[in-house]
Amino acid sequence: MLESNRGESSSRKRRKPKSEAEDSPRSLSPERQEQRARNVLLYQLSRSAKTAKQCRDILAKREIDSEIAEGVIQRYIEVGLINDEAVAQTLTNSRRKYKGLSRTAIKRELGEKGISAEVIEASVAEFDFESEISIATELAIKRIQRLANLDRDVRQRRLTGYLARKGYASGHIITAIKAAEAELALQG
Repeated sequence: MLESNRGESSSRKRRKPKSEAEDSPRSLSPERQEQRARNVLLYQLSRSAKTAKQCRDILAKREIDSEIAEGVIQRYIEVGLINDEAVAQTLTNSRRKYKGLSRTAIKRELGEKGISAEVIEASVAEFDFESEISIATELAIKRIQRLANLDRDVRQRRLTGYLARKGYASGHIITAIKAAEAELALQG
């Protein structure tokens, strides 16, 4: 009969845990920290475009010295790997096209990502009052199809909440709901 060695195998050796001081990135030499910062950012940027603020936050989380992190980030900005304007434009276009977000909601999201006010204004400059109403109306018409069997008040309340969560102003919401209700009346 074989004896069971639960828990440990005789061929495995336990690793001695490294002390936190040895494992900490701050204990690394400046050259090693810089290399680690480059590697971390290259990995993160290969996954998706990031703003300079997001990169700073990532490196701070990894305990990379702020002076070293800033040097690496500035170098990546110089060579074009980090580009806040491109991130802002891409995010603006995708949020508008796929989520139907309003200008206000997009500006808020860009601000949270650390993009400067000038860049934000430039990226949302193409959206005017008419385009906001047009997109809100399209969203309301699509949504009202699912809500057609509900009472009118319930339908309007739900559409109002839906468009408000997308960041549309009350004037846009009222106009969009009236257009959607008219479209529903034509269909039914």
